[in-house]
Amino acid sequence: MFTGIIEELGEVVSIEEIGDSSRIRLRGPVVCTGARHGDSIAVNGVCLTVVDSPAELAAGTGEFSADVMAETLHRSSLGELAPGSRVNLERAMALGARLGGHLVQGHVDATGRLLSREPGERDAAGELRWEVLRFSLPDTISRYLVEKGSITVDGVSLTVVEAAEDSFTVSLIPTTLALTTLGAKAVGEGVNLEVDVLAKYVERLLESRTLPNFPNLPDFPNLPNRPNPSDLSTPSGLPVDGTPGESE
Repeated sequence: MFTGIIEELGEVVSIEEIGDSSRIRLRGPVVCTGARHGDSIAVNGVCLTVVDSPAELAAGTGEFSADVMAETLHRSSLGELAPGSRVNLERAMALGARLGGHLVQGHVDATGRLLSREPGERDAAGELRWEVLRFSLPDTISRYLVEKGSITVDGVSLTVVEAAEDSFTVSLIPTTLALTTLGAKAVGEGVNLEVDVLAKYVERLLESRTLPNFPNLPDFPNLPNRPNPSDLSTPSGLPVDGTPGESE
């Protein structure tokens, strides 16, 4: 799991095509600190696994390699990367650490495109204080977005400002513009989108319309029994179904 708080702007060193998959090598001294074979690192919001041997990681080059299978290349924007591309990097969160953003799985739900950039106000020195970015929103995930809800864009945890049917907007402060790839993202470029996983779980439960059965839970005899709805008295003049009765 990740938080969507980017630790470092990394860079693609090389990309080796292996059949219909690829091995990508990235430079990121911060995320490589203490990295081990098999660790998870989010690259533009995609959870990838470090494949370097312990000896290679011990060399201290500040670089790591990850294999990207065909499914990931197809479902994300990683296929658009090239040597020299800047990428957002984040190590998997440690249990008990502060959750600065929101729960991010590193599993891309869809890709979108940057549609527009609208500069906001500037301070006394002329520095931009914030900027509004609008991204396209595939209809497969539009139902999961709500105003002031969370979404992950290229691995960055952001708050939705406007949730339209086919697009959404976010407001970025100078820190986000400077420390992530979103500050230099050009109109038309692709981004990885991951919606809040809690919304998907809620949808799944509502679809079932039933509460899960837990047969192994212990019995608690001292708790009062839940009343049977058929035993509940109803106000005079109201039928059992609760709809208003006709007046006499």
